[in-house]
Amino acid sequence: MKVLLAGANGYIGTRLIPILLEAGHDVVCLVRDKRRFHEQSDYSNRVTLITGDLLRESKVEAFPEDVDAAYYLVHSMSQSDDFAVLEALSAHNFIIALDKTNCRQTIFLSGITNDDKLSKHLQSRRHVEDVLREGKAALTVLRAAIIIGSGSASFEIIRDLTEKLPIMTVPRWVNTRCQPIGIRDVLGYLEGVLVNEKSFNRTFDIGGPDILTFKQMMLTYAEVRKLKRHIITIPFLSPKISSYWLYFVTSTSYSLAQSLVDSMKNETIMRDHSIDEVVPRQCLTYKECLELAFVKIEQNSIVSSWKDAFNQGYLNPGFMDQIKVPQNGTQEYKVKMPFERASDEVFTNVLSIGGNRGWYYWDWIWNIRGFLDKIFGGVGSRRGRTSNVSISPGDVIDFWRVLLVDRENKRLLLYAEMKLPGEAWLEFKIIERNNKKSLSQVATFRPNGLWGRLYWYAMWPFHLFIFNGMAREIINYH
Repeated sequence: MKVLLAGANGYIGTRLIPILLEAGHDVVCLVRDKRRFHEQSDYSNRVTLITGDLLRESKVEAFPEDVDAAYYLVHSMSQSDDFAVLEALSAHNFIIALDKTNCRQTIFLSGITNDDKLSKHLQSRRHVEDVLREGKAALTVLRAAIIIGSGSASFEIIRDLTEKLPIMTVPRWVNTRCQPIGIRDVLGYLEGVLVNEKSFNRTFDIGGPDILTFKQMMLTYAEVRKLKRHIITIPFLSPKISSYWLYFVTSTSYSLAQSLVDSMKNETIMRDHSIDEVVPRQCLTYKECLELAFVKIEQNSIVSSWKDAFNQGYLNPGFMDQIKVPQNGTQEYKVKMPFERASDEVFTNVLSIGGNRGWYYWDWIWNIRGFLDKIFGGVGSRRGRTSNVSISPGDVIDFWRVLLVDRENKRLLLYAEMKLPGEAWLEFKIIERNNKKSLSQVATFRPNGLWGRLYWYAMWPFHLFIFNGMAREIINYH
């Protein structure tokens, strides 16, 4: 069958593509930038790519008329207060384009919404279902609670909290019950309902076999990891304080922390088990999901991460247009350091920067900068890397975004997502001329007005020590 996938670069979409290809389907991926997909995906030569920004109807390329089914896996992690409006608009524009095809089925992954009074986040999911239902194609909705897998937002937050805090004082929402489900089972259900007429125009709850509170999930994580953890519930912590607490302790953005805390007042437990009749499946337990996630982490084989999704306000979706670093109206700090060892070894060190490896020199300064970024509402430096062994354009490295990885010319270009009075780029390049080799490291800053210039001059003494030390350690690291 010909299957359209909207959200192909997302956490779920990235993992669904190989499953659809293995089943022999002709996959059409809707992406905002083909360049990013080509750079990141091993499947770019096996799928058809069409471009489109679903927030702008005029920017959506026509869908193939002979599409049999479509997955709508687009979710907003926007910082905007009107994210519900944006999600509805995105779904509406998707249906307008899809109705021009012969598509028989639309599949949407939503959230369990069985409570009468829903959070804004879950209300938006329900509204998107209603918008998609207006299309000509039969709609199949799979409603899940939190998804557990390497790189998923829920898993990473539980991991952050449990690994970092031996004693936790937590808000009362940790006693809310939910029914977690493994990413493997979510993908199994997504594949199982595909052009399955028993699923047409129906909504299903999906979940694993365990019903747990968030507190139980953290304690179970600690048990699996053989950690001793103590959790103290403080009932008077407000949702706002809870959001800030989650934001500062974990690698999540404030907008996501706010949405999660808001949603945690709702129990997300299956009430309808009719999915068992349509797609019979023995789902993994919560413990089994954790153990599989640890295996992927240890093998450095995390396929996708929620952190790789773009958040409005951090970076424009057309970020790859910024690969050409501006020359006018900018400030630069350059380091050029000669070396004798093999160029490939030095460039491997460049590509390993950030995350667990760190920044080679004065890591404590980078950590302080990340903490200050969190205070001012930025992403901070706790996002780390999706993989310690591979890197592609669009990947996150702490509070940077990868713009370019040019292995042939040994060049790495990063763009800052931290809060700044301007824009910043950091470029590493190996230069080989006249039998001499050197590491070029250029920090470029385009200031925004007077405050931007004052910021640059205030940081200059730190740049003097940090960037020279970093270049030296990159060259010498073994």
